Amino acid sequence: MKKEDFLREEIKHIDIKNFNSISLIESFENMAFQARNLARASKIYDAMLSDENCTIILCLAGSLFSAGLKKVVYDLINYNMVDVVVSSGAIIVDQDFFEALGFKHYKGSPFVEDNELVRKRIDRIYDTFIDEDQLKICDRVVAEIADNLSPRPYSSREFIKEMGRYLEENAKNPQSVVFIAYKKNVPIFVPAFSDCSAGFGLIYHQWERKNKPRVSIDSVKDFLELTKIKIIAKETGLVMVGGGVPKNFAQDVTVAAEILNKKVNMHKYAIQITVADERDGALSGSTLKEAHSWGKVDEGFEQMVFSEATIAFPLIASFAYHKRNWEKRKPKNYNKLL
Repeated sequence: MKKEDFLREEIKHIDIKNFNSISLIESFENMAFQARNLARASKIYDAMLSDENCTIILCLAGSLFSAGLKKVVYDLINYNMVDVVVSSGAIIVDQDFFEALGFKHYKGSPFVEDNELVRKRIDRIYDTFIDEDQLKICDRVVAEIADNLSPRPYSSREFIKEMGRYLEENAKNPQSVVFIAYKKNVPIFVPAFSDCSAGFGLIYHQWERKNKPRVSIDSVKDFLELTKIKIIAKETGLVMVGGGVPKNFAQDVTVAAEILNKKVNMHKYAIQITVADERDGALSGSTLKEAHSWGKVDEGFEQMVFSEATIAFPLIASFAYHKRNWEKRKPKNYNKLL
């Protein structure tokens, strides 16, 4: 088989506007197990949207956009259903920015011969394929953006904002989370920014500059900026898809504010979609009840949903979209405030 034989069928992004999950979610409410948990999580997210004092922080981890969830997040930002995004680097750079440059993700198989994929420079994400040569182009574009910035430390939010500015003139696919967040003044934080194509691009930028002044990423500045948002916000709600660094980063701002002698409330609302197990103490499966013991998440409006994200997240988002309580919300414009 030739390389192009593996890269034929594109992954299509699900559109929450094309289906209304309200009746399904309301049916789940009268069931048990994760159906009932998913229904309660949907109601909690809708409560966040109905609370005029609530700043909503969306946390993303895993290979979500390559799996077809990019348009869900695009619409949540576009319709003012999210005020801040905290994500892993691969989602924002290798998957969203990558597609904004005109590249695609393709349907694949977990049963393919991986040695053959290596020879053809095709990367596999479970049952999804991506062209390694195109990823290298994405790396170089990140380096190009860095080359054209004033050499200094940037928060990931500042750098991603510059990526959005780049797309204003260069996007081949404007259906981009980075681009819509740039236009809507929604900050995107990637606390582990070097752990993706951005890292490769910035390594190339710094290598070429050698001892000259250069761009770097200040992860502490990320933490400070998100903590400032928590201090400004009256109440906050977390919508967490997966766990890991984005989950912990967003939860930790309550503790950071306390260290700065600023009195803030715990996150009033929180939902998490995960398949991780809590029994080994790992972060992705740690419950929101556990987070309460750390002073991070309040009790009353929190819900764990132990389900795979490509199933649960579109249902919750569709429910909230079709409830239309987002229509009453005012944009927070945190990118301008920062």
